[in-house]
Amino acid sequence: MSRAIVFPGQGSQIVGMAKDFYESFSETSDLFEKANDLLNYNLGNICFNGPQEKLNLSNFAQLGIFVSSIAIFNVLNNQKKDLEIDYFAGHSLGEWTALHAAEYVSFEDTLKILEARGRFMQEACELKNGEMIAVINLDADKLEEIAEESGSFIANYNSPHQTVLSGDISSIEKVKILATESGAKRIVPLPVAGAFHSPLMISAAEKMDDFISNIVFTDSNKPVLSNVTGRTHNFLEMKKYMVRQIISPVKWVQIIENLRNDGVEEIIECGPNRVLTGLIKRIDKNIEVRNISNISDILN
Repeated sequence: MSRAIVFPGQGSQIVGMAKDFYESFSETSDLFEKANDLLNYNLGNICFNGPQEKLNLSNFAQLGIFVSSIAIFNVLNNQKKDLEIDYFAGHSLGEWTALHAAEYVSFEDTLKILEARGRFMQEACELKNGEMIAVINLDADKLEEIAEESGSFIANYNSPHQTVLSGDISSIEKVKILATESGAKRIVPLPVAGAFHSPLMISAAEKMDDFISNIVFTDSNKPVLSNVTGRTHNFLEMKKYMVRQIISPVKWVQIIENLRNDGVEEIIECGPNRVLTGLIKRIDKNIEVRNISNISDILN
């Protein structure tokens, strides 16, 4: 059976994530302590105790989701030593988690990158106020028209029935009106700090381009799918596309369709919440998918 591992992005953060792993596995507590030492603050305390409003800030959310997801992935690997993984992917910041899990970037460097990425994105949020909303049950083609009319941007092609838009506050208000008039079933504000995956993040992308120029990536030859293209990364262009990812829409539907076309029959989501599990089921009901966010998910 061909298998993929996927990792969640910002918006999946929840107070208490990975706490049961921290309390039960020394490898998880060691990982969080390593992160705390590198960051010079107690990331674990924010992940485990919140408050949620603090955890929602980009700089804390991105690091917390990354460390929690890798902690869960490491325990899974150690508990299921015969688990074969053919493909890696992640949604937004989860793509960085995938690159580390696939051994392209070290834990220390990924932590540094995400600390900078979260900081750059939070600075961009404060420079240009923005929002993100998920629109349910309206075709992506129609939402592309609405985005153009409203001055907003498609941020995530999450599933055939869910598309996320980013933009400044006024453009998102226009989207709400236009989408409702066009028959959207539901419009859901996302718990994020700004208009991610849109040109409003251009300052963050420019800073990230400079920051990662000195980070060494190692070609592990393990397939990781790109958010920007929906296809497997070309190692020589990996840094370029990881910068472009900040201002480009996440092509999650295309990623899952390409995994299916490559013969993937099982997808495991490692990380807090079950967002990707739900999206994948809506994209292709024939793919076996499960989420691992608690210890019981591994033991079952």
